[in-house]
Amino acid sequence: MNQTGTSVKQQKSDASATRVAMNLEVHVIPVSDVERSKQFYQLLGWRLDEDVSPARNVRIVQFTPPGSGCSVTFGNGVTAAAPGSAVGALIVSDIKTAHDELIRRGIDVSDMWHGAPFPPEARRPGPDPKRTSYGSFFAFSDPDTNAWLVQEVTTRRPGRT
Repeated sequence: MNQTGTSVKQQKSDASATRVAMNLEVHVIPVSDVERSKQFYQLLGWRLDEDVSPARNVRIVQFTPPGSGCSVTFGNGVTAAAPGSAVGALIVSDIKTAHDELIRRGIDVSDMWHGAPFPPEARRPGPDPKRTSYGSFFAFSDPDTNAWLVQEVTTRRPGRT
């Protein structure tokens, strides 16, 4: 067993212990064509934070969705993962408005569904009739088929911000 595995097993849960906040800041997505991907994420309406080439054959592009504390990064020399292998999730407060907005921007989005996000056989057409938080979805993909699941959350579960 490695050192990390050992130390994790030896740790005990202590509710009184101070927790260090760990905020997800960047999600790396693999792409095949940086310019095409940059145009796509601009079309989504995401903010361009960075487009730099800090070294030869390296280019780093970063976008942040509106209202998000987490960005996506892609480029050349960023990841060895295969283009199209990433899956991300976006949370919205109004699934119908988000769906309509992406269609207006020219994004090819799926129909909305409710029920479970996976597997597809568990999906029921349309948004949740009661608009239950965590219950309505739609999806879209970027030009490399990196998948994005959009989920409506109107009331967060306890412990979530």
